[in-house]
Amino acid sequence: MTEPITGIAVVPPGLEAPAAAELTALGCCAVAPLRRAVRFQSDLAGFYRLHLQARLPFRLLRELAQFPCYGRNELYDGVQSSVDWAQWLPPGLSFRVDASGTGPGLNHSHYSALQVKNALVDLQRQQWGQRSSVDLDNPDLAIHLHLGQGRDGGNERGSMATLSIDGSGGSLHRRGYRAAMGLAPLKENLAAGLIALTGWDGRVPLADPLCGSGTLLIEAACMALGRAPGLGRHFGFERWPDFDLKLWQQERESAQALRRDRPQNDGGSPTAEPLAPLVGMEHDPAVLAQAKTNAEAAGVSPWLDLRLGDCRDFAPPARPGILVCNPPYGERIGEREALWPLYSDLGQMLKERCGGWSMWLLSGNPELTGALKMKASRRIPVSNGGIDCRWLHYEIR
Repeated sequence: MTEPITGIAVVPPGLEAPAAAELTALGCCAVAPLRRAVRFQSDLAGFYRLHLQARLPFRLLRELAQFPCYGRNELYDGVQSSVDWAQWLPPGLSFRVDASGTGPGLNHSHYSALQVKNALVDLQRQQWGQRSSVDLDNPDLAIHLHLGQGRDGGNERGSMATLSIDGSGGSLHRRGYRAAMGLAPLKENLAAGLIALTGWDGRVPLADPLCGSGTLLIEAACMALGRAPGLGRHFGFERWPDFDLKLWQQERESAQALRRDRPQNDGGSPTAEPLAPLVGMEHDPAVLAQAKTNAEAAGVSPWLDLRLGDCRDFAPPARPGILVCNPPYGERIGEREALWPLYSDLGQMLKERCGGWSMWLLSGNPELTGALKMKASRRIPVSNGGIDCRWLHYEIR
């Protein structure tokens, strides 16, 4: 058994609850949603498993130390004394420091990160007479400092500094299948979280009449068919001193064994029925070609029916299911007026042809969604590329 790991999953704003549920399902304990993050505990095998199977995080951080911090001198001293840097950062390894949060006299993340860097290289010079190089792009060790309240929350812990290391390497939302993207791509982990919020499990049809480059449908298919998102890439923890190759290979084999051609039932076994239809429509032939390329790269192309056409002409599958949609928001001046007919026509099409269906629509503009002339039963706040959005749920009568 390895020592327990306290970790932080950095997740899209608004998806803290489904991310916490995902981490719990993957074997984590002491799971607690935070703001744009979820705290958890795991062992080393579980930490590897999260990198392979978790669909919602941007990054997974492993906590090394936490100490009181009321100024730059305490930060400097705490960095040097709280971690065995001879183990984690000998001079032959490169590193990078990122910082978030604020503390007394430490209001700028760049300055806080610089204090951590100085503390580390000064310690290395004292102990070994040489220092590590800084590599911003591909470091051996990516260190993260967070300034704020302690892990237990509340004022009794005061101002704390938390030192963690990033196991992810690059952002986990980059699955590797999406070389081709539309003009306003939805990040893969956000798409996966939005699908999770719908409750879709692969047993009823899923359709997107404005599918763009296909991210919502591809993430849904990958989820239903057990395509682990972390297979086929390398991670930062593979360079850590306690990296366990045998354990890593076991978790990779377990993740590969999840692949299936049918959705799961409630007991976790493949159903007798095939995956329900996944249908997408896109009016731009070039963007539709991107969607098909992405689906092929993700390994789910045989299960997706991607069609060329206008959403106004969309014909849903025969039996009711779930519609998902990420229409344009009209961020630039003049675009909102031009998009009003699109939303109006979309609402009319839904009411005429999709009775009995449930729809989830990502809205970045409440004025435009008003043109649907439909009343949402749920409004879940999320952020899409820094845009304040709502994941709106409609029951179509």
